Amino acid sequence: MTMSLTQQIITIAMVVLGTMLTRFLPFIVFPSGKPTPKYVQYLGKVLPSAVIGLLVIYCFKDVSLLSASRGIPEFLGVVVVAFLHYWRKNMLISIAGGTIVYMILVQVVFL
Repeated sequence: MTMSLTQQIITIAMVVLGTMLTRFLPFIVFPSGKPTPKYVQYLGKVLPSAVIGLLVIYCFKDVSLLSASRGIPEFLGVVVVAFLHYWRKNMLISIAGGTIVYMILVQVVFL
């Protein structure tokens, strides 16, 4: 099923409008001359930790301790991420290293 020209124009316009709204709205709501509200400062402090916790829970929600690998690749991937981050203090190296180790374990070691 293909879209008509009118539908394509409307779709593009909505995407542009949504993008512009999400880009410009924070600057309109919180202008640079005014102090940032306390609740926004609070959210800026607590949300990063909450998001990381949510991601950790999401990543481990389907790990089965009764399966053949018993969660070993996942656990070793987390250990590598923690070690690399402690050692190098670089988020990209930590994430890439942990992902590479996990993928090697899943694809080669724990078939």
